[in-house]
Amino acid sequence: MAKKPDTSARIADNKKAAYNYFFEERFEAGMVLQGWEVKALREGKVQLTDGYVVIRDGELFVLGCQINPLKTASSHVNPDSVRTKKLLLNKDEIRRLIGKVEQKGYTLVPLNLHWKAGKVKCDIALAKGKAEHDKRDTIKDREGKREVERAMKTRHR
Repeated sequence: MAKKPDTSARIADNKKAAYNYFFEERFEAGMVLQGWEVKALREGKVQLTDGYVVIRDGELFVLGCQINPLKTASSHVNPDSVRTKKLLLNKDEIRRLIGKVEQKGYTLVPLNLHWKAGKVKCDIALAKGKAEHDKRDTIKDREGKREVERAMKTRHR
């Protein structure tokens, strides 16, 4: 019997996003997927790092999210691993996002893919790009936290 996926499990994270952007707001959007994509997601065959969200005709689409097809994919389907995937969000939220994205410096970034009640959801963020000095500060903070944790570990031994 096939094992069902955990209903709240993470599928993939975009770890580069926190390094490159400041997050203003977060949204959870549904994704329109084909059958072979869902099967590949269950196996974890996804890469979200180069993904970004665009708005076309009042709808949201995620580009650059690569879902690699399984070798056992159906013979009558021609899988396209970098296919544009539609995101499902409330109309009022989309209108608000359109207004914000048109402002200077804002962009929409996919943060992660996860299961929720048997459906694939994509967390997206309204984000502003970080300058180079902000990225250096992020690295410095991360290294400082690591050093503190190491010191705490050695003290407890």
